[in-house]
Amino acid sequence: MSSTVLSLPPGADVLARPFRLLSLKPKTRVAPDTAVRRVSSQVLLQGERELVIQHEGSEYHLRLTRNDKLILTK
Repeated sequence: MSSTVLSLPPGADVLARPFRLLSLKPKTRVAPDTAVRRVSSQVLLQGERELVIQHEGSEYHLRLTRNDKLILTK
């Protein structure tokens, strides 16, 4: 049984190195002096267990689970 060793063309060693995936979305940065608005889930839900949020023609459901976790579904 014989074996053959193939060599890679010049520059192909780049393919063997780990690479990083880049996002196609532009990075948006929040200015450090701008505070992010915070809203309590109790204020949003107002004693209910579900809230429907309308966004760009779609409805999203924010639900409070039995374990007091929040789930957002479309």
